[in-house]
Amino acid sequence: MLRPFVAYLRVYEPLLALGDPPDPRLRAAVAAAKLRRVDAGGREQLMWLKSQLGVVRGLLPGELPDGRPAASVHTDVLVLDPDESPPGRGGEVGPAPLVCPLELRARSAAALVSFLGDAHPALKNTVLEAAEFSADGVRSRAKAAMADLTTNAAHTLSTTWSVPLPWFVLIDPDERKLVLGSGRDDPARELSWRTAIGDARERAREAGELLAATFGDSGPGRVLFETRRWLDNFHPGSVVELDYGGLVQLFGDSILESDTTADEVHDILDALRSGNVEELAELFSELRDFWGDLSAHERAN
Repeated sequence: MLRPFVAYLRVYEPLLALGDPPDPRLRAAVAAAKLRRVDAGGREQLMWLKSQLGVVRGLLPGELPDGRPAASVHTDVLVLDPDESPPGRGGEVGPAPLVCPLELRARSAAALVSFLGDAHPALKNTVLEAAEFSADGVRSRAKAAMADLTTNAAHTLSTTWSVPLPWFVLIDPDERKLVLGSGRDDPARELSWRTAIGDARERAREAGELLAATFGDSGPGRVLFETRRWLDNFHPGSVVELDYGGLVQLFGDSILESDTTADEVHDILDALRSGNVEELAELFSELRDFWGDLSAHERAN
């Protein structure tokens, strides 16, 4: 079965940071560690479909018909051993175990509130009528759902059909993990990077200052600023993971093996520091060509 074409930026925090003490259901789920990273997208898709196709339609995935959180709020978690991440330069990773809650109910609530603020009135009213909710009722339910978060921010950012280039600033290109498996549909197929959160914050700070000095406060510099502010919500022993997720199904083996996006993003920063305009133009052209193919897939779907 195809995984959703979604890429992720995740933070795995030490369990001790997720409550004092952590919820017993969360502790049990971490000990069991049943949810695999490659299954996270499919799990999120299933939870959304169940909320919309049930006898009683739910407003948000991961909640009961009366609006209370379902058990999955505490049990849908990814678990990482600190040994699966390179050691940090600015501090130790851990203590174990490291945990990334899916927080699908809260993330969906945040997306719904953004939709209400940005959507055309006709589209917004159609959605509200179908859900049989008022705008105030949706915002009230969404506010309640945000209480699921153990910090001021969700542990996962996601994007469909592409990877925001500023995300590559956070990682070391040499720490790439590539698993081709037996083909595009192999669940083990993976392209990801992991790094200590302290290193990710420092890279975001340095690159953000460089981009702001060059281009001002808009564009990639603004994305990096917001990303660094997001990272500041988490424990200093956390690990950051950039994961192509289901996007690996869209590339053949040779393309995944030769993907140098992470290297090129860091080369762009070097070119900005040195003022090498010709190299900048060439690198941007290569990245546009590579990711432009995915944009064509998105438009076709």
